[in-house]
Amino acid sequence: MVGVQRIAGWWDGFELWVAGLPFIPQFLVVLIGMVPISFAIAFVLDRALRAIFRLLGRDDRIEPSIPAAVPVTAAPPVPVAAARPTVGSGAR
Repeated sequence: MVGVQRIAGWWDGFELWVAGLPFIPQFLVVLIGMVPISFAIAFVLDRALRAIFRLLGRDDRIEPSIPAAVPVTAAPPVPVAAARPTVGSGAR
């Protein structure tokens, strides 16, 4: 329990330090610190869940099939809308 209290105390101090910084340094601390940590957590979760799903037989990887060649036909010409008269805005 003492270890958890030490970590919580350190984290509270870190939060107070960041909160006391002006906006730009706060932004930089979050950008430099939290973005890589977030990517690392996402990567680890992705790999762990992929391994768990493989063990459970839930691997959803599907080999893409090559579709049969479909002849491409020219589309019929699209009728051009009749030219509409321009309307003024009424502003002078």
